[in-house]
Amino acid sequence: MPCLFTIIALATPRLVILVLWLFSGWFAGLFAAALWPVLGFVFLPTTLLWYTAVQHWWGGQWTLWPIVGLVIALMIDVSPAGGRRRRKG
Repeated sequence: MPCLFTIIALATPRLVILVLWLFSGWFAGLFAAALWPVLGFVFLPTTLLWYTAVQHWWGGQWTLWPIVGLVIALMIDVSPAGGRRRRKG
């Protein structure tokens, strides 16, 4: 089940953020202001998911693997692959 959730998170991170926000306490108490999760939802959804995962699973400790995951999440979010999916013409 966690592997399926991970695949869905990579395919549609905004849907996963919405489901986690509505049906769990995943985001509770992680952010001082509500602006940061909203900006993450709009601009960097995969990075927002990874940031919250590090806060929960690694206790907020930014060691080697959380940083590697953050770089990968940023590359997914800012990659120009979304422009290639559009039809030409």
